[in-house]
This record gives sequence, C-alpha cells and structure tokens, in this order.
Amino acid sequence: MIPVGEFRHFASEQNTKYRLLKPWWDVFSEYLCIAMLMIGVFGCTLQLTQEKIACLPSQFTSPTPQAIDCSYIRAYRENETLQHTLVRPVNPVIQEAFGRKNDLDIHQYVFVNHYCYERFVHWYAKYFPYLVVIHTMIFMVASSFWFKFPGTSSKIDIFVTILGKCFDSPWTTRALSEVSEERGEEKLVSWRRNTMSSDPRDQPGTEEETVGLFSSVKSNPEKKYPESQSALSVLDKKEGEQAKALFEKVKKFRTHVEEADILYLMYVLQTSLKVVKFLVIIIYTAVLVPNVEIVVRCYVPPELTGFDIYCCNHNKAHLFSKLSYCYICFVGVYGLMCIYALYWLFHRPLKVYSFEHVRLETGIGDIPDVKNDFAFLLHLVDQYDALYSKRFAVFLSEVSESRLHQLNLNNEWTAKKLRTSLTRNARNQLELHLLMLPGLPDTVFEITEVESLKLEQVKNVTIPPCVAKLDSLQELSLIYCPAKLQLPALNHFKEHLKVLRLSFESLEELPMWMYTLHGLEELHLKGPLTNEVSRSATLDSLRELKALRVLTLHSNLIKIPPTIGDVALQLQRLCINNENVKLQAFSSLKKLANLVTLELVCCELERIPSAVFSLNNLQELDLKENKLTTVEEILSLQHCRRLVTLRLWHNKITYIPDHISKLHSLEKLDVSWNKLRKVPSRLFYCTKLRHLDVSHNQLTSLPPEVGILQGLQFFSAAFNSLEMLPEELFSCKRLTTLILGNNCLSSLSPRVANLARLVRLEIKGNRLESLPPEIGDCALLTHSGLIVEESLLDLLPSHVKHRLTND
Repeated sequence: MIPVGEFRHFASEQNTKYRLLKPWWDVFSEYLCIAMLMIGVFGCTLQLTQEKIACLPSQFTSPTPQAIDCSYIRAYRENETLQHTLVRPVNPVIQEAFGRKNDLDIHQYVFVNHYCYERFVHWYAKYFPYLVVIHTMIFMVASSFWFKFPGTSSKIDIFVTILGKCFDSPWTTRALSEVSEERGEEKLVSWRRNTMSSDPRDQPGTEEETVGLFSSVKSNPEKKYPESQSALSVLDKKEGEQAKALFEKVKKFRTHVEEADILYLMYVLQTSLKVVKFLVIIIYTAVLVPNVEIVVRCYVPPELTGFDIYCCNHNKAHLFSKLSYCYICFVGVYGLMCIYALYWLFHRPLKVYSFEHVRLETGIGDIPDVKNDFAFLLHLVDQYDALYSKRFAVFLSEVSESRLHQLNLNNEWTAKKLRTSLTRNARNQLELHLLMLPGLPDTVFEITEVESLKLEQVKNVTIPPCVAKLDSLQELSLIYCPAKLQLPALNHFKEHLKVLRLSFESLEELPMWMYTLHGLEELHLKGPLTNEVSRSATLDSLRELKALRVLTLHSNLIKIPPTIGDVALQLQRLCINNENVKLQAFSSLKKLANLVTLELVCCELERIPSAVFSLNNLQELDLKENKLTTVEEILSLQHCRRLVTLRLWHNKITYIPDHISKLHSLEKLDVSWNKLRKVPSRLFYCTKLRHLDVSHNQLTSLPPEVGILQGLQFFSAAFNSLEMLPEELFSCKRLTTLILGNNCLSSLSPRVANLARLVRLEIKGNRLESLPPEIGDCALLTHSGLIVEESLLDLLPSHVKHRLTND
C-alpha cells in the first residue's frame, strides 16, 4: 500500500516545480477546483452516510393513480389545513379510503424506499456529487496536461531546471552587478558633464577633471572595490565551470525549442477544452437543477404492499439544490478565467519575446529576441515574476558568455604558467606561442617582456587596449585565428607593430585593420587570395603601409596582385609561394624598382620571367621548386648588376649555359636538386662566388677551372657520381666548408692540407679506403667537423687522431 503522504508530497513538489509557468488565472483556477472538489466530496460523503429517501403510502386512492400527486405534502407547511379543504376532482372520482389499516412492516418500508429511490428519483439528484467530482478532476487534469504530455513535459522540465539554475547562479549576480556599476559610472560622468556645461568659464578645467575621473574608474576598478573583487574572483573559480555548462544548455535548449510551437498549441488546446467543458456544465446543470425535488411521487404495484401511490421525501435534495447553485457559481468564475486565458493567448503576440526592456535596463545590448515555444515560456514566466526573464537573459548574451570564458581562461592560464611557455624564435626574439585555446587570456598582457606573440587556432580573439603594456612586442602571428582589435589596441599597433603574420582559410577572414598599420615593416600572408580561379587576386589597397619592406604571399595566385604597386617604392623583398599553381602575369614586378630580394617558389615557371630583368636593384633571386629545364635567358640577368644570390634549386635543369660567366657580381649560386650532368667551366669565371652548391645532381666530374674561385668558402657536390676531384679544388685556400658525401670517390688528395681554413669536411658515403695523414694539418678541422666513417678514422696516425679528438 502507498501511504497518502506520498501523494501529498508528490503534489506539493510538482506545484513548487512548475509554479513558474502558472499565470495568476491558472493559480486562481486551481483554488476554484479545490473548492469544487470539496463540494463534490462533501456531497459524496452525505450520499454515502445518510438515508437517501423516506416514503409513506398516500391516504388517497383512485382508479387512475396518475391523478394523485403529492402536492399536498409540499404545501403542508404553508397551510396545515390544506388536506381538510382539498378539492376533490369531479372526474375521475377519488374515493377516500376509510377503515383500511396501514399494517406495513419495516421490511416493506425499506423495500419501498429503495425501490422508489432507484426508479423515481431523477438521475441528476442521485449522481450530482459524483458529477461534481468527475468534472473537477477533468478540469484539474486539463490544467496540468501539458506538464505530463510526452511531447511537452521534457521541454518544460528542462526549461524549469535551467531557469532555476540561471536565476540562482552566482555568475548572473556578478554580470548584472558589473553592468549596474558601469551604468552608474556613466551616469556619474554624464552628471559631471552636465554640471560643467552650466558654467562656461570653468569648462576646460572641469572637462580635464571629468576625463581623469572616468579613466581612473575604468582603468582600476579593483582599487575602488578590492574586497569585493577578490571575493568575486574566488567565487568565479568555484562556479565558473557550472556557469559555462549553463551557457551550453541554454544554447542547445534554444535551438531545440525555437523550431516548433507545440507548447503553445498544447496550452491553447487545453484552455479551449476547459472553455467547452465549462459551457457544457453550465448549460446542462442549469437545466437539470430544478429536477432536484424534495418530495417525489412513487408508484408501487399494489400487489406488493397493498398501496399503489407513495409520497417520498428526498432527504438531501434541499442541500443538493443549494450545492448545485453554488457549484454553478464556481464553474462560472472558472469559465471566465478560461475565457480570459484564451483572450490573452490570441490578443498578444506570444510567439515572439522581445528583451528590449531588459537591454535598456541592464545595458547588455546583444541579448537576442526569441520566438515560438521559447518565447511563449518566457511570457508565462513574466506572469509569475519578470525578474526571472531579466536574470535568464544574461545567459542568452554572447558578451556575458565571452566574459565568463575570459574569466575562466584567466584563472587557468596565469601569468606564471604563460612565462613557462616563452621560447626564442628564429630571430632570437622572446616568443609566446598559444595553441588552440578557447580565447586569449588577459594575463598575456602581464608578460611585458614578450617580443613576439604567436596565436594559432585560438578562438574568439579580441585584442583589448591593455596590449599597450607590451612595450617590447614587435611581431604578431595569427595562424587561422581571426582577431578583432579595439580602437586603442589598433592605435598601439600602428605605432609599435613591425611584423605581422596571417594564416587564413578564406579571403573574408583577412582583417581590415591590417591595411591601416602604417608602421608595419613585414607582412606575411598565407591563404587563398582568390575566390575563383578565373579571377585575379583580391587585396585591398596597401597604400597606408608606408613602412612596408617585406611582403610574403603564400597562396594560389593567377597573377601578381596589382595592389603591390601601392608599396612599390619602399618594398625591398617579395616572396611568393604559389602552391604549384601556374603564375602567369608578372607585369606588376616592373614597378618594384627598389626590390632587393625576389622569391618565386612553386609557381610552375618554365623559364625565368622577363620582368625580373628590369629590376636593377635586385640582389637575390630564388626560383625554388618550379619547372625550369633550361636557363638560356640567364644572360639577361646581367642587367641586374647587383645580383649577388641566385637559387635555382629543386628544378629540372639539365645544363647551365656558358654565358653565366657574365654575372660578374654573383656570390652565391645554388643549383642543387636538378639534373645536371656537367658544370660548365665558364661558371668558375664568376670570380666573386663564395657559395656554390651543385649537390643532388648527376655530375661525374668537376672542371679544373674550379681553382679560379679563390674566394670560395662553401662548396657542396654531395649526392652525385664524382669519382675523383680536380687538384685545383684544393687551391681554394678560403674554403671553410667542403661537402662531398655520397659520391664515388676512392681517394682524397693530400693537398687537402692546403685548406687551412677548413672547418667542416664531409666525405661520408664514398669508396675511400683510407684518409691522407695530411688531413691533420687542417688546423681548424675538428673531430665534429670531419664527417666520415669511423673505420677510416681508426686508420689515421695516432698523433693525427689525437689532435682531431682533442680539438
């Protein structure tokens, strides 16, 4: 058996849980249902505990029993002598029975009472209290049906749970208190400005005082409320994750509920059902209430008792009649409440809920308006208490969510933890690299010594004004990390930022503030600069980048962007990596008169572009990973009189023309990773060559003219098929690095001792059976600089081995 207390506990818990979604008319209707239920229970109790009817045989008899009624009993109290003056009808003739004894026993009376009650009492008079209970139960079920219906109960339960947590969340209190403080400060500043405008003579001094007050309040709020700020920070650490989970639940619930209006329809249907039920009850009850009679005429077959007409008294008829009229009144008030609910449902736009008043009151301007079932639920909550919607709106605001995420981020990534991530980059700068964080911690701006900030796949980055604390910051890298800048931060970057590296997935992610950095010296872009293959690159004007010296484009261009012409006069280095997409138009290069370095990598070039030959100030040309098979036009490079470095590596060049000797200023040549079978002797008439790399080719020999290069310092011929080296190579006395690994050399000339400045010698992977002892005369060569098989080192004389090892 289930105790009654369990039902009482369940009912109270349900009412407490769903009270937020019960407007005042629903609450009032519940009280009316309780009153109606009490009427029904009271009537049922009377019906079960008291005698229902008492019958007596009539003192009149007639051949036609229908002519006899019991009206004289009804009028007995009004006129006790009515029965003596009763006018007997003429036709049919009623004869008074004299001398007949009433000798009925108790069993006959009980039988007659039951018989008359079942056969002659109107059904409404018998079942009235039961009808009241049934009708009331239907009203109560209809009022709470949407709380139990499978399609709506889960949504309501989740909403009520989330709403309660959002109302009680410490983050809600903090967010609203911060907004109220900010609005209070704005009112204070506005009041001071209005005050200063009243006295024009003191206007300048007052304005300065106002600005100072505003900046002090904004910049150091912790000085004004130190105790509250510390308490809130502790609270945030404890409750931050819970608030973050609430934001996610609110987002998912909104997405789920706003798609349909089943809650609204269910509420409309159950309210309409109650109105129809009310109309039916009012109509049929008003019609049937007169049938509740106190005196009931009953016909009993005379062979049962000897009497045919009985006049019965319905004991509870008088009370039931009064209860009926009282019940009609309650149902009428209940029906008016239901009609008002229908008016409220159809008169107001309940499928849209605007937070305009909340936005004006709290100052949180990004709270979105909601629709459909979500809006309907909030309208119902407003009928209970509008404060719930105000506090719930905090969790619909993206600004509030970002503040919470920022707070959690600051607590997780402290300045002490960030300092452990500081490293030195290739430029020997102190770099802070943040990877895949949910946001940018404010604690980053406490590390004032950082020189390079690298943000990779960091979400929701907004750089605040406090970036001005990073006085040493000169380089910013945003790798697949769209960032927004507040105006003070942008002004700081205009003056201090020197290097900007951007990696993006679409052209729309390219920040517009990039084009205003007039102090920027290097700009490195990696990402698609074209939306369609048939269209040229799309870049806004670089005209404002007046200090730009280096521009790198890692993209898939069809032609060089014409906007490069905006910085043509000051640009010194242009690097284009085209990701193996053919670059066709080079007309924009002719404008770059001051260009010093040009890199055209992975551009599918089949020959050196003619536009390059007009770059008189060009000093370095890099054509890595193209499709060059011949460089016949290399003669035209002699017009680039300052050309110092030429890199033709990672191509398919089969030979180098002799007129390469015309490049008199060439100091560095890299033709590695090609298909060269020989090196022209005229190459070595470029007497200024200091760096020569012919590795990873198909060379079998080197010309003796290599000895002409007396200034050669670096020479690499590794991964070829060299069988011997020309003796003239060892006359290059300034040679410091000689790389001859993975060839077919069988011996090494003793003249290697002439290379007095040799620091690194790599001959591993050849056919050498021994090393000349003279190798020990290379005074700068050490064991770490000599890369050869260990077995060959063991064959060296002990004193040579000892010297190399000690060095």
